[in-house]
Amino acid sequence: MFKMSSPLQSKRDRIWRSLEYGWWAYILGERTTPRFKQYSKIITIDGNLASGKGTLAQKLADKLGMLYMPEADTFYLDRMTGEKEPLPRDFNGMCSLEKFYADPKAADGNSYRLQLWMYTMRLLQYSDAIEHLLTTGQGVILERSPFSDMVFLDAMFNQGYIRKECVNHYNEIKTISICEFLPPHLVLYIDQPAEEVQKKLKQSGKPHLQNVSLQYLKSVEDSYKKSFLPSIRETSELLVYDMTQVQDAERIVEDIDYLKFDKGPWPEQDDISYHHMRKLVQDKERVGSLTHIPVFLPEITIGAHDYDQKYYAYRAVSRHMRGLEPVLIVLHTSITVPPRSLKPVPLLFSKSIIMRMEFFFFFFFFFAMF
Repeated sequence: MFKMSSPLQSKRDRIWRSLEYGWWAYILGERTTPRFKQYSKIITIDGNLASGKGTLAQKLADKLGMLYMPEADTFYLDRMTGEKEPLPRDFNGMCSLEKFYADPKAADGNSYRLQLWMYTMRLLQYSDAIEHLLTTGQGVILERSPFSDMVFLDAMFNQGYIRKECVNHYNEIKTISICEFLPPHLVLYIDQPAEEVQKKLKQSGKPHLQNVSLQYLKSVEDSYKKSFLPSIRETSELLVYDMTQVQDAERIVEDIDYLKFDKGPWPEQDDISYHHMRKLVQDKERVGSLTHIPVFLPEITIGAHDYDQKYYAYRAVSRHMRGLEPVLIVLHTSITVPPRSLKPVPLLFSKSIIMRMEFFFFFFFFFAMF
């Protein structure tokens, strides 16, 4: 699923990763802190598009013996649930990155569906990263995180791609979900001017990146510098490099070694809090439920007939639905995220909603009779 940047995990670590962690494990003496070492950290690499985040992340992971998780995309859940190949977009958020760059003001609401779906995917990936850290003691390096995802929301709104109601909805979801997770130990920001970013995008040869507007890229850069970096500096270590400095991975490793990592909530944690954290991050259904807000928003709502068609279409193509009982009741269309052991149907642009309408209507009419 992910590229490992260090040698194979020890037999003991592989066993722990294959077992479901629970109260009995804690009672019988399973503890997290004894596995922690110098580089048992969560590090995120942030920056504008095409700024070299992946290259730097891979170099640092190799040098520090950490796990590198490439940036989550719209098909992250397919890889997480073990699909042999990506499923259609109807089952992956009903959104398209290519369409966003081609027509960011599309009337069908694609831009906001993409934004909220990507936040969901980053939240799931971040829970995977913390689960790996707490289970094995090996640190993780990611490209971006749910903490920095808001820079794209700001840019979309500033450029008129999404409505204010979408911003309010996103902020409400983020408020009730991000508080359940600890921020990264360290954020590395790659500072590259928007003009250089646009030039690189045009040189990439990818058709959908040829017309990304300079104003949008500048909005992303402004949001990083005016909103995200000042706020994350209060809870995480922060290192900022320009495009010349970022080429020297050895120097960056030295800078990391000089950090004390005494900021934010991580130093206050103990085995009890890590126990509750492990319980949360291994339960992907619970992580997904953090993004459930039953509210009507046209950009992310579909009708009952459309839902029914997609539900049965999904059952026909996904091996994760067969033989599994639905576990969630959704009273009307809303956004949510999936259980870890199965891949749910894509209501709105989310794929963690599984409806038991027959169950709901049975009890609705039963109680209505009295």
